Amino acid sequence: MRLNPSSKCPGLEGIPSFGNSREQVIESVVALPRIHRRMRPKSNGSHSSRPQSSAVSLSAPKPLKLVILGLSITSSWGNGHATTYRGLVRELSARGHEVLFLERDLEWYAKNRDLPKPPYGRTILYRSLAGLQRRFATTVREADCVIVGSYVQDGAAIGRWVTHIAEGVTAFYDIDTPVTLARLEHGDIDYLSRSLIPRYQLYLSFTGGPTLRRLEKHFGSPMARPLYCSVDPALYHPQTTELKWDLGYMGTYSDDRQPALDRLLLEPADRWSEGRFVVAGPQFPKRIKWPPNVKRIVHLSPARHRAFYNAQRFTLNLTRTRMIEAGYSPSVRLFEAAACGTPIISDYWEGLEEFFQPDEEILIARSGKDTLRHVKTLSEADRHLLGERARARVMAEHTAKHRAAQLENYVLELLSKQATVA
Repeated sequence: MRLNPSSKCPGLEGIPSFGNSREQVIESVVALPRIHRRMRPKSNGSHSSRPQSSAVSLSAPKPLKLVILGLSITSSWGNGHATTYRGLVRELSARGHEVLFLERDLEWYAKNRDLPKPPYGRTILYRSLAGLQRRFATTVREADCVIVGSYVQDGAAIGRWVTHIAEGVTAFYDIDTPVTLARLEHGDIDYLSRSLIPRYQLYLSFTGGPTLRRLEKHFGSPMARPLYCSVDPALYHPQTTELKWDLGYMGTYSDDRQPALDRLLLEPADRWSEGRFVVAGPQFPKRIKWPPNVKRIVHLSPARHRAFYNAQRFTLNLTRTRMIEAGYSPSVRLFEAAACGTPIISDYWEGLEEFFQPDEEILIARSGKDTLRHVKTLSEADRHLLGERARARVMAEHTAKHRAAQLENYVLELLSKQATVA
């Protein structure tokens, strides 16, 4: 494959810096630079699966009061939620909004808090549902928007309470949409029930495409919109380092992903003994036979992720089965690797083209032969160009700044409707 070097790479802006004043609403408006984008095919879902309003709007006329009840913002231990909430809260605060994050004080997170006092918005821990309702009823009632996240303990009870007393917009933010909907088909779950979905005015989903239509038509959501994961460009960016591996993969072991890892990395490693490979992540069973040219890293702290990506010539993206079935479900690892400018080889799922253009911004592998062809035959010039284009795409559409602006626009749309009705 030969990449077209004439295509431009918009969005390669410098790395932003962020303020550190705790519990302070930042007065200045943070606006993203304008970007130029190619026209791409529309989603076949009821709503575009591309992030809506990705050209960031002006800040709201006045600061919004936002309350988020999420799984965790203080600890990224064993969950992918904290990273999302940190970027979102920081950027909402930077846009001038008052953000309160309420987190259940759970023992397993208390022992592993890597950000115990987030330096943006306000974070308050609560110990029980009764304590939450007693302390924050007025705050929830008067907020412009209250968001309840997936996997929050007693989330269904919290959702019923929120949708009953809140006078502003109520929203559910599902960071695990395919898993949530699969479980709801077999009955209610701790953090959501079928009867609760129509009570939320807005269903924010990590998954787009046809899933949005399903949420509205089958589950009764009044308004389902994508709010995908995003990347923090201050943490993930290119850096000069030694290229240690030809191909790497990072992820916790899962039964449904392992066949793809076998096919797209371990088999190529067996066939190409001169190649250098690496797999980072915990919980891989001892029965797996690792080829001698595959380095294993059992634990890789978040602080080392950027260096890990930058040390690879290519990185492999693998997708969970339910995410593949749903489609339109990009992982945060995908955006993080792209932000580092590391060329990505990925399995295929419906909707991938909405996020990265195959053969221009990402490479698709369906077999070990595909993997080896990409890794061994792509010229260094084309490899760099591939990584630069992917980074440009992420910087133009998939940063936490974009997600904050999208959320702001959704909330303002609903508040406008409420005002019209009133």
